[in-house]
Order: sequence, then C-alpha cells, then structure tokens
Amino acid sequence: MAIQKHIVFHILLVTLVFGVINANSLRLGFYKKTCPQAEAIVYATTAKYIHQAPPLTASLLRLHFHDCFVRGCDSSVLLNSTTTSKAEKDGLPNLSLRGFQVVDAVKTALEEACPGVVSCADTLALVARDAIQQNKGPFWPVPLGRRDGRVSLFTDSFTLPPPFANITVLKSIFASKGLNVKDLVVLSGSHTVGVSHCSTIATRLHNFTGKGDTDPSLDPTYVPQLKSICSPTDQTTLLAMDSTVGKFDTNYYKGVSKHRGLFQSDAALLNDKKTSAYVKFQSRTHGHSFFEDFRASMVKMGKIGILTSTAGEIRKTCAFIN
Repeated sequence: MAIQKHIVFHILLVTLVFGVINANSLRLGFYKKTCPQAEAIVYATTAKYIHQAPPLTASLLRLHFHDCFVRGCDSSVLLNSTTTSKAEKDGLPNLSLRGFQVVDAVKTALEEACPGVVSCADTLALVARDAIQQNKGPFWPVPLGRRDGRVSLFTDSFTLPPPFANITVLKSIFASKGLNVKDLVVLSGSHTVGVSHCSTIATRLHNFTGKGDTDPSLDPTYVPQLKSICSPTDQTTLLAMDSTVGKFDTNYYKGVSKHRGLFQSDAALLNDKKTSAYVKFQSRTHGHSFFEDFRASMVKMGKIGILTSTAGEIRKTCAFIN
C-alpha cells in the first residue's frame, strides 16, 4: 500500500511539474519572427464582427472559457464531431455556444498570411481578449505558443461548471484547474456581458423543489419581473445577466449582492466568506480593481493544460484535425 501511494504521489508530482513547464513555455511575442502581423490580423478581423454584433463579445469569451476548462486551452471545443466520435461542442453544456464563425474567419486570415504557423488555441485566446477590449473591457497580455489538441469528446463537456452548482462544487472545479477562490469570483464577473436563456433558470423560477415554488435565494421583488418574461416552457427568450446590457462593468456584482444573480452559481458566491466579500466590495466600486483582477485571472486561465513544443499540432482548419 505504501508503495502504491508513493507511485501515485510521484505521478501527480510529475504531472504538476510538467504542467508548470508547459505554462512557462508560453511567451509574449511568440510569433514575432514567424508571423509578425498575427496579432494585428486577429484584432482587425475580430473587430469587424464585434462592430456588427456586439453580443458576440460574451460568446467569444465563453468559447475560450469552455475550451480551457475541458482538456485545457487546446482548442478542442472547436473540433467538429466525426462519424466515429461525438465532439465537445455537441455535448449538452456546449449546445448554446456561439462565435465559431468569428474564430474560423480569423484563422482563415491567419492562414492566408502565415500558413501553418498560428494555432487555433492561440487564435481563440487572442480573439476572446480582443473582443472584450473592443467592448470597452480590459486588455490583458496573452502569452502565446499553445498547440492544438487532436481529441474532443462530448462526455468531457459535462465537467464544466454547471449554472446550478453550489459554492463547494464551484471551488472544487476551479481548484482542479489550478485556479483559486479569487479567480472563481473574478471570472464569474464575466457574466456582466453575458445572457441566459429562460430555460436555464426555469426551474429556479417556477419549480425549485418540485412544488411549483421559486428559489428563496432570489430577491422576491425581482421574481415577478423575471416571471413576466420567462414562462415555465420558454426555450428561446434571452435575458441579460446584469442591468447594463452588454457593458463590461461591475454591475454584475451589484446584482448578485442584491440576490439578483440569474444562476444558482451566481447566487452561490454569497455563500462563501471570500467570494461574498469580493462581490460586496466590487458592488461599491467603479471597477478599476476588477479590471486588474480580471486581467490576472484571464492570464492564469489561459495557461490551463496547454500543449506546447511538439505536443499536439497546428491545425489548418480549426474544426478538423490535420
């Protein structure tokens, strides 16, 4: 038994060290010599889409998040299903993902300028950053050098943080990705530009315990407004996740502090001393510290489980392995 424990510990240690080495392999200006115009191409192409459809900001950030939280930031979320394997994007938690066409357009532009050089994983990381900046959100440095994975399984999508998760589950999932409690509450703030389908909160509004009741953690004065918009069977209507629709600010935290967060996972942030304190602090500020914190947490998230060096590949088309 002691030998088995030693072997398990050794494997975990090697895995941790390898992950740190991988993360440290990323660097700013990675494509300076091989594709010097890469970041300018990403920015310009992304800007065309955001200008035409600002709500894509949230979609592109969510794509990056869903990619990194499943198999690491390896662009596996962009792969299409095949006749023999169902991919992540077709898993239930990912069926509402949007913005694939933006990443595809950016990748096409990159391939025209520098064939086979810039990975889809780096493309997605840059697109998410640029979309947020173009919507008056924060800018953060994106170290580059990720490579693309060759595996995408729909079953892996069920490891994503669900909208009904409690604070214990959320902390556990984030910790498993090397992110701490502060990262959890900071990255939850990205919901400030998000939207939700009524169907996601239907149970919370109309049948929380199976008795036709409402989640008692919701502000009771807010419930009638939500019910007037979302019927129990509504599958299509969208709701903004804070009061300043599509604007990257701290109003999300103001809503959560008033028990007006749409998801149970939003409300759960009030059930932990550290996350609750952060929510209440940001609900009283003008967002300067949130922007700084968001930059730091996004850089950390962008290093989860990356492939570098000779691992993986550089896909020519993001939806298909080479």
